[in-house]
Amino acid sequence: MTLTEDERGQLQNLVSGGKGAVRRIKRAQILLAADARSPDQAIAINIGVGTSTVYRTKQRFVEEGLEQALSESPRPGVPRKLDASDESLLIAVACSRPPGGRAKWIMQLLADEMVRLTVHDTLSDETIRRRLAEMPLKPWQEKMWCIPEINAEYVARMEDVLQLYAEIPDPRRPVVCFDETPRQLIGEARVPIPAEPGKPRRVDYEYVRNGTANVFMFIDVNRPWRRAKVTDQRTCIDFAECMRDLVDVHYPEADRIRVVLDNLSAHSAGALYQRFAPEEARRILNRLEFHFTPKHASWLNMVEIEIGVMVQQCLDRRIPDKDTLVAEVGRWERRRNAEGAKINWLFTVDRARQKMGRAYPRPTGHASVRSAA
Repeated sequence: MTLTEDERGQLQNLVSGGKGAVRRIKRAQILLAADARSPDQAIAINIGVGTSTVYRTKQRFVEEGLEQALSESPRPGVPRKLDASDESLLIAVACSRPPGGRAKWIMQLLADEMVRLTVHDTLSDETIRRRLAEMPLKPWQEKMWCIPEINAEYVARMEDVLQLYAEIPDPRRPVVCFDETPRQLIGEARVPIPAEPGKPRRVDYEYVRNGTANVFMFIDVNRPWRRAKVTDQRTCIDFAECMRDLVDVHYPEADRIRVVLDNLSAHSAGALYQRFAPEEARRILNRLEFHFTPKHASWLNMVEIEIGVMVQQCLDRRIPDKDTLVAEVGRWERRRNAEGAKINWLFTVDRARQKMGRAYPRPTGHASVRSAA
C-alpha cells in the first residue's frame, strides 16, 4: 500500500498532535509504518497490537479508503432480549405484589417470572437489572410515610403554630418547641481498634445492651437557645417536671410561655396534676399555653429539626450508659448554644395556603335566613 502526500500529511498531523481516540492514533501509526515498507510483524511489535490488526487496517485502507481505515468498525452486538411489550410487562410485574411467601421482588425472581410469562427460554438477573435501571424502577426499595387527613382541625392547628412562628419576638411571651427522642444505651463487647494510616477504626459487630434512656429537648423559636435533658423514661411525671423547669428555671421572668408540642398522651395539663399538688400544678399551668401540632404533622414542630441535628452530630454512635449520654449531650448543647445556631423557618401561613390550598376543607355556605312573616 502507498499513501498520497495529502494522506501522509493528515496521518502525521494526527499522530504528532496526540489528540483523539487511542485506537484511531494506533491505526494512523500502522498506515504510516506500512507506507514506509515495514513488515507486519515489526509494526505489530513497535505499536503494541496484533498482526491481525495490522492486516485489517491495511485491508480497509485499500478497500474503503483512509477515513474508514481510521474509524471504528460498527459492532452489531447481541440483540436486546426484551422488546417494548416485554418491558411493559416487566414494569407491571415489578409493581405488582410478589408471590406468596416472598417479601419483595428480587432480580432473579423477576427473571424467572418473565420466563414464565413470555416466550424467552432463559433470562439472566443482569438483563432484568439493566432494563430496570433504564426506566428507572427499583422494586426492592420502598418508602414509608404517614399520610395525614387534612381536615379543618388539621388546618386550624397548622395555622396556629405557623402564626406563632411568624409573630414579632416578645421576651415576656416566648415561643418554645418541645419534644423528646428515645435512645438505646449500647456498650462495646470488645475494645475497638483505633484508626491507623490506611486503616479505618474497627469495631466488633457484637454489642452489649445497657437499657434505654430518653432525651427531652427545648428550643426557643426566636433566640439561639436549646436545652437537652436526659431522663430514664418519658412518662407524664417526666413531662410535668420538664414544664416546671421551663417555668421556674429557664423562663422565670416570662409572663406566659407558648409551648409547641405534639399529641403524645403524656403531653397534657393533666400530667402536672399527676405529679404535683393542685395548687402547684395550677401555678405552673397559669404560665403555660400549649399549642399542639396536627396529628401526623410533627414536621411542624421546629424542635424536630434540632433533634435531628443532635442525633447526627452527637448521638450517632454507641453510648454505653446514662452518665456518658448526659455528659456528651451537655457538651453538644453548650457548644451549639455558644455558636449561636438558630433554625431559619421559612414555611408560613401564606405558603401553606398556596401549596396546600387544594387540600384545605371547603367552607360550607351560610344557612338560609328565613324571611320575616
